[in-house]
Amino acid sequence: MRGGQSLAEALESYLAEWSERTGIAVETWALPSTDVPSRVSGEVMTAMREALSNVERHSRAKTVSIAVTAGKSGLRMTVSDNGQGFPTPASGRGIARMRAAFAEVGGTLSVNSVPGEGTTVTGVVPRRG
Repeated sequence: MRGGQSLAEALESYLAEWSERTGIAVETWALPSTDVPSRVSGEVMTAMREALSNVERHSRAKTVSIAVTAGKSGLRMTVSDNGQGFPTPASGRGIARMRAAFAEVGGTLSVNSVPGEGTTVTGVVPRRG
């Protein structure tokens, strides 16, 4: 992220560039309206880039839906595509990188996929007390 840029701003610019480059439509359902700690923001961006890279390389999706929210309970990132999906359990270098990014800030990541229907990646970082 560029200096002074919020997570929402970084996501907006990245998603616009990615959609333009790949031709895959992005539906943005939610972006954080509050400040997110820079360390968490950085790891969310790492996971988002990896998730969208996987959509681009593997899914054959026409649309990807994004929601990133931050509130009293913490942060939640959801990336859902309408691509070809795959049999679960999910593994691979990309998924390992996304899980590592969320683990770095005390979070978890899950991947749910239905063959022929698409994939949803959900990452959660609980708020620290």
